[in-house]
Amino acid sequence: MNAPTKLEYPTWAETYISKVLGDVFELLETQITTLSILFNKNIDKADYAYAEKKWTLKQMLGHIIDTERILVYRLLSIARNEKQTLISFDEDAYVVYGKFEKRDFTELINEFVALRKSNIFLFKSLDEEQLNRVGSLSENRKISAKAMLFVVAGHVNHHLQILNERYELV
Repeated sequence: MNAPTKLEYPTWAETYISKVLGDVFELLETQITTLSILFNKNIDKADYAYAEKKWTLKQMLGHIIDTERILVYRLLSIARNEKQTLISFDEDAYVVYGKFEKRDFTELINEFVALRKSNIFLFKSLDEEQLNRVGSLSENRKISAKAMLFVVAGHVNHHLQILNERYELV
């Protein structure tokens, strides 16, 4: 599948879409293993944050899970031709109220794996017509379901990059 054109998404999405190189479906599958291995190797650092007021590994993984759910809801809504404007969310508030620091890190890892595997079934079920549908986000920004698919994959790559650059992981 070719990447979406810049006409299919608002400028903020470029941050994530640009991080998807190669086949998006292969990347989505690979990310399951990549994230699982990375976090499982660093179970003892679950509550580690690289600086004050930065997210811990648990919080980052919780954020990845919450964001994937929201992005996939948007993708599904657009693919199913929803006409309502899809609302934005405050990622920092979700982390605060998600109380991920109280969760078991292994359970969070398993939750991401299960969520992503389930989402891949949805992604692969969508045909070209569904993927090309365009929906409205807040502030009258338009995005295609296909672009949202690339945002899902790119969002995880974005956080993998942060994990590699800023966290002391093995």
